[in-house]
Amino acid sequence: MIEEGRALFLQIAERIEDSIIDGSLAEQAQAPSTNELAVFYRINPATAAKGINLLVEKGVLHKRRGIGMFVAPGARAILLDERRTAFAERFIDPLLNEARTLGLGPEALRALVTERFQRTATDNPERNLP
Repeated sequence: MIEEGRALFLQIAERIEDSIIDGSLAEQAQAPSTNELAVFYRINPATAAKGINLLVEKGVLHKRRGIGMFVAPGARAILLDERRTAFAERFIDPLLNEARTLGLGPEALRALVTERFQRTATDNPERNLP
């Protein structure tokens, strides 16, 4: 469950983000406490708190004094926007650079992506997207 070589607090924050994105932790729902996270992952509560604080800084979680941490309204949109940007930087930008190197214009690239998408949809029907 915990990956070696990556900071635990980052993994905690990412798991909470994943829950918000997939809807299992809804906006305005109470987030797990640092103590609950510490017990579940068998880590120091300070480490769990560091992960929670990252999400507070992003505006994804907010504290209700005396009650706990809650998912902020608009948190899912914030996270999706952040992940789309990271996806573009990690995958799309290098793809476009290589397409330019190969002399592929937008239409040729679109056709290639469509062809590959259809091929993978046929090979893996359970992973089809709408």
